[in-house]
Amino acid sequence: MNGPVVAARRRFLAGAVATLALPAYADTWPSHPIKLVVPFPPGSSPDVIARMVADPLGAALGQAIVIDNRVGAGGNIGTAAVAQAAPDGYTLLFTIQGPLVTAPMLTRHLNYDPVKDLAPVSLVATSPNVLVVDPKLGTDTLADFVRVAKQKKGQLNYGSIGVGSASHLAMELFKTRAGIELLHVPYQGFPQIVSAILTSEVQAAFMVPGIAIGQMRAGKLKALGVTTLGRASALPELPSFVEQGYAGFEAISWQAVLAPAKTPTAIVERVSRELVRIVKSDDVRNRMLGQYFSASGTAPEGLASLMLTERERWAKVIKAAGVQPA
Repeated sequence: MNGPVVAARRRFLAGAVATLALPAYADTWPSHPIKLVVPFPPGSSPDVIARMVADPLGAALGQAIVIDNRVGAGGNIGTAAVAQAAPDGYTLLFTIQGPLVTAPMLTRHLNYDPVKDLAPVSLVATSPNVLVVDPKLGTDTLADFVRVAKQKKGQLNYGSIGVGSASHLAMELFKTRAGIELLHVPYQGFPQIVSAILTSEVQAAFMVPGIAIGQMRAGKLKALGVTTLGRASALPELPSFVEQGYAGFEAISWQAVLAPAKTPTAIVERVSRELVRIVKSDDVRNRMLGQYFSASGTAPEGLASLMLTERERWAKVIKAAGVQPA
């Protein structure tokens, strides 16, 4: 890694951790319910995982955790609301990587900075993505799909949950690697994308398997591969992209909790400790596996490091694919 990249990484981590190094005033916290903002719709993957941890977190803290689905702009509206909230421990964010990693590169007038305005708390869960397609295409493998896409050049659509989301950039990476053209159609959440494929409004999408598994097993969606480097333990029947000729292809989804910057260190660290304990408990870990997610649980510094690594990685994809800010 070259000198400028190392220096940038150090500045990023220093800024993220500095938000924790503030005087603590958490002796009486929390004294009333805490709002957990999920910037995606009810029933979406982040909403499902957030609700798994909300009740046990509330029990551990002695106050209710109230889910607030603040939807819009690919997660940026809800994320901005938390970034601008009072840093008093009563507003937290549960989100995916898009608003944290790629939004600054792909949004012209983003009204928050995920590094300066948010304090990392904990990485909660990770998942592979699955490429699902409309069975009416008659494609059983990635090679089949690429062949059809080339035959119907520019005529196939794919859905994502917004510009810069994992579902968007995974497809842009695949398009570049496969040399195909597909039209991007953004939606508010994965349930809407599933409906769009079922009605042939779009023909393909990358999504976390928990959203699509029922339709996959019913034969209404066709899964062509997983985006982990090897086969996913929860879906051993599906080949990876690597197995199908795309060396090094990896695009995982992850979900995390953050707080407004300058939230007192004692509050951030307590929430982080409780989340680590909760997601590693047998009950929550097994429930996450049932949704095809793996429980993580990290200290704030671990999430800060991941955010930087992902930013560096996906910046290259954005540049190669020519994705422009909106």
